[in-house]
Amino acid sequence: MAELPIAVVDDERFDGHRSMEMHPERPERLVAARAGLKRAAAPGELVRVAARPVNDEEVLRVHSETYLRGLRDALRAGWGHIDADTFFCPQTEEAAWLAAGGAVELCRAVVDGPVRRGIALLRPPGHHACPSRAMGFCLLNNIAIAAADALARGLSRVAIVDFDVHHGNGTQDIFYEDARVLFVSLHQSPLYPGTGRVEERGARGGEGYTVNAPMPPGSGPEAYGAAFRELVLPALRSFDAELVLVSSGLDGHRRDPLAQLELDANCFGAMTTALADHVDEAGHGRLALFLEGGYDLHAIEESVHAMVMALGGERYELA
Repeated sequence: MAELPIAVVDDERFDGHRSMEMHPERPERLVAARAGLKRAAAPGELVRVAARPVNDEEVLRVHSETYLRGLRDALRAGWGHIDADTFFCPQTEEAAWLAAGGAVELCRAVVDGPVRRGIALLRPPGHHACPSRAMGFCLLNNIAIAAADALARGLSRVAIVDFDVHHGNGTQDIFYEDARVLFVSLHQSPLYPGTGRVEERGARGGEGYTVNAPMPPGSGPEAYGAAFRELVLPALRSFDAELVLVSSGLDGHRRDPLAQLELDANCFGAMTTALADHVDEAGHGRLALFLEGGYDLHAIEESVHAMVMALGGERYELA
C-alpha cells in the first residue's frame, strides 16, 4: 500500500464520453484505472480532489477563442466526429470540461499542499489538442491548461514530461515559444502524429525548452531507462522547475494494440519513482500525473497500480 498521501481526481461523469461505434478510447479504460488505484492505496491514503468545469479564462490561455467557439458549436450536434479519430456524444462537453477543470484542481492541490503528489484519471485525454485544433481523441489540452494556470497563479517554471507512446504535439505547440515551460517527450517514432523529431527544440524565446526523444519500435525498459538517465533527468535538473507534470500515457505497454513498444508496468512505476526522486531532490516535491492514452485494460490496471505505488513511496528501479 502507498505510504504518502496522494491527491486523486476522478469523476464518473468522465464515463459519459463514449462513441456509438467500437473505439479504443472507451469508458472501460477508467474502470481499469480505478481498479489499479484501488489495489495500490487504501481510501485513507487518498485525498479526493473534486473535478469542476474549466472556465473560459483558463481554456483561453492555451486555446484560441475561435477554436473554443467552434468546438462548442460542433458539440451541439450531439453525436459525431471532429475528425476520423476524435468522436463526441451528448455527454462529451460535460466530460471534457470536467477533465480540464479537474486537471487544474489537481495542479492547485499539489502546488498549495499539503499533498505534494497526485494523479488525475481523466477522459477524454488531452495532449494532442492544439491551440486551434482537436485531434487524436483529444478536445481540450488538460495538462497544458493546468500548467498555464500554475504559471498564472505565480509559478515561474513548470516542467511537463510526456511518456505517452504518441508524441504530445498539442502540448509542444502550445509552449513551443515559452521559456517558462520545459516540455520533454519520449515517444515511438515513426507513429501518429508524425511530430516529435529531435530537431524540434522550441523557437524564439522558447528555443531549447522542447526536448524530444523519439524511440524506435521495439524499444523496451532498458532503452527508456537509458533515456531517463541520459536525457530526461539532466534536462529537469538543468531547468529546475517548481512543479513537474506528467502526461502519463500507458500505450507504450507491450500489450497495447495501437503501438509497438515493449514497456511493462514496472517501467511505468520506475519512471514515476525517478520523477518523484527528482522533485524531492529539487526541494518542492510537487509531482502530478495525468492519464492520457493506453488502450489495453489489463495493462492500464497494472500500470496505474505501479504508478500510484511509486507516488506513495514504493521504489521501482529504472532498467
